[in-house]
Amino acid sequence: MKRFAPAALVLALFSCAIAFLPPSAGAEDGPFRQRLKERRLQRQQNAPEADADIAGRITQPGDYRFQLEHDGLARMYRVHVPEKYDPAAPAPLLVALHGGGGSMDYQADDSRYGLISKSEREGFVVLFPNGFSKLRSGKLATWNAGNCCGGARDEHIDDVGFIRTAVDRLTRQMTIDRNRIYATGMSNGGMMAYRLACELPDVFKAIASVAGTDNTRSCNPTHPVAVLHIHAKNDNHVLFAGGAGPGVPSESKVTDFTSVADTVAKWVKLDGCSAAPRRILDKDGAYCEVYAPCRGQAEVQLCVTESGGHSWPGGQKSRGDEPPSQAISANDVMWDFFKRH
Repeated sequence: MKRFAPAALVLALFSCAIAFLPPSAGAEDGPFRQRLKERRLQRQQNAPEADADIAGRITQPGDYRFQLEHDGLARMYRVHVPEKYDPAAPAPLLVALHGGGGSMDYQADDSRYGLISKSEREGFVVLFPNGFSKLRSGKLATWNAGNCCGGARDEHIDDVGFIRTAVDRLTRQMTIDRNRIYATGMSNGGMMAYRLACELPDVFKAIASVAGTDNTRSCNPTHPVAVLHIHAKNDNHVLFAGGAGPGVPSESKVTDFTSVADTVAKWVKLDGCSAAPRRILDKDGAYCEVYAPCRGQAEVQLCVTESGGHSWPGGQKSRGDEPPSQAISANDVMWDFFKRH
């Protein structure tokens, strides 16, 4: 039997370890990370253009976790498939984007946001992407929504391209109705939903932003996208009247937020809607109004809660500040909105 000299054995073991490192292993910065990135890019360029890196078709309900390479970075996302899913019938798809400093796992926590329960009741598939994070766990992640936020903005991360790729892969793994793909998000995630509406109107039919105004740097959608905005009057992070509030942990990581009024006015103009809003809900603690008709059968709708601060109406919050408003359910309002588009 052939024997290795000690030095050769060490070298062989080290080579094997490098070969089997996961894409996110190793130092987060520096030459070692750069070498791993170059090696991944080389493998991508040499790989066939077919679906060899897709983990097969999804035919059963359940929760799935995936990773893909985009722009030289390992990006993660998870998918929830409801019990009602039938591969023979195209299902609607909701892309749900976590807030700044969160993660895909936080947004998928049903005890906080209730999106998985809503998926089970209505039969839509949910894709939870993870924002840009320097941590292997994916926690403390942010989205590059234009003027906000954090590392994703500062590092010019291509989150639009990542989300487009994740959606495209999922539509090839499952039977998804490409005419019923929607996006929602909380705070920085809501801001990212606005950027998707601006740059991917060919993918997203409608979006719903919760507690996150439109802070894109440019917006020229090729055709109308229906927009729902949900915001508390007393939000102390993204101020209703514009600006960053005292609840923001670091002003350098955010921006001078656009106001709710300016966000709505922008999309009323972009979608070519009627100028005067129509009140469609008026109850204790909340109201909703809609601008319609708009071009391409789109709508712009605004729902305002009197209380709740920076939170998801109808949801739960583990932190000790003001609980979310229960006057409306963000999940119910947005899905009623999406079903019209």
